[in-house]
Amino acid sequence: MATRFESAITRFGSLFTDTDAGDSRAPGSPVGRVRVAGALAFVCAFCIPVVATGQGLPPWIAVKPSPDDDGARSVLVRARDEPLFTLPSSSSPRRGAAAKGARLPFYGRTPGPGCLRDWLLVGPTAWMCGDRAELSRDPPLPAGVDAQSTSDGLPRDYYFVGPDGAFGYDQLGTAEDTKPVSSLEPSFSVAAVQIAKKGTGDPFALTTKGIWIPLRDLKRARPLAFRGFEISSGKLDRAWVVVDDAHRYEKANGRRLAGANKRRFETITVLEVQTVKQRSWVRIDSNEWLDAADLALPRPATRPPEARTDERWIDVDLESQVLTAFEGDRPVFATLVSTGKGRGDEPTATPRGTNRVWVKLHTTDMTNLEDEDARRYYAIEDVPWVMFFHKGVGLHGAFWHRSFGHVRSHGCVNLTPLDAERLFHWAGPHLPAGWTAALPTDYDPGTLVRVR
Repeated sequence: MATRFESAITRFGSLFTDTDAGDSRAPGSPVGRVRVAGALAFVCAFCIPVVATGQGLPPWIAVKPSPDDDGARSVLVRARDEPLFTLPSSSSPRRGAAAKGARLPFYGRTPGPGCLRDWLLVGPTAWMCGDRAELSRDPPLPAGVDAQSTSDGLPRDYYFVGPDGAFGYDQLGTAEDTKPVSSLEPSFSVAAVQIAKKGTGDPFALTTKGIWIPLRDLKRARPLAFRGFEISSGKLDRAWVVVDDAHRYEKANGRRLAGANKRRFETITVLEVQTVKQRSWVRIDSNEWLDAADLALPRPATRPPEARTDERWIDVDLESQVLTAFEGDRPVFATLVSTGKGRGDEPTATPRGTNRVWVKLHTTDMTNLEDEDARRYYAIEDVPWVMFFHKGVGLHGAFWHRSFGHVRSHGCVNLTPLDAERLFHWAGPHLPAGWTAALPTDYDPGTLVRVR
């Protein structure tokens, strides 16, 4: 999916320069180059006077205990998606955003422009204005945004709006007795943080946007529990069935075998590949073959010149609809994806090329409601595990379809939630506990993504 996104990055202000609002994949969205701190990526204790707490400090912070902090160990975030800056100044480049309710580690403080109270150091090159926070003696603790995901890879409970649509209300006690504050179209999706009843009546779902929706108007999302495979041997010798029924054959271009067929998403080991009459066949046992057209086979990839010898990077193969994660020249993980259904320069195509992840978001909203030419409108709240690498095109989890191994998206690289979460925690930049967004730095760059 690659359309307008309303997310943490849009809520906490301008992250970008060179804005190109005409990008066809994200009409109206802020796109362009991120302003990276560059030479100022590291906070120098000799350049910035810092009053530090002395507990677990990063090595570049001068330890200067202060009785004014009264034993403070953490910073309680009071605002949603509170912006974090690379320096103690509101005019410095953004570093990320923090979740409301999180208690971030407290390393030090200093006065600076754009903040009435002191700027608070809450992580490596991560400063937060103390105007919307308070010091706490409690240890650092992430907000609910960091809760362990369920077995399906989703960080929250997701629901689809039913065929009759749904109304949303700002108060549970007066829901359906007062005028609704929102109207949701069929098939739109919402993320819920609580289920509660209005008195002894019907249950309602409270969304992450603070809206109460009758649960009877919603249907629980059930994502595909598919996982890619970890590669310990360094060999890309496995593949997946991507059709509902894959017939088995006694030899390449031979007679069909009786018995059960291979089923969709089944993983098979590739023992041999033969081409007969311009058609490829894959041997999976001594006398058992499959038509390669029924399979998604990872293809070997050469490390792009932009990647260092031992660097982590991601290869997205549009032809096979397979993503492979590498560490240097060694593949470590492979899985099925769904890329854009367009071709070439079409708006819904996944653009070829090599780019780096320029922002990571725990979740973000995706919608095409501003596209007047859209054949069908959609709005999906809190799409999980998002890593944008080319303007509004990125990797993310998809719980609304099961078409992995086939083109499907509006331009983004769709993964199952389980696979998206796995890559999200593996790729850079790192998203610390309690953060909702992170931008790369010189010492923590975004992972390189090559689409071919």
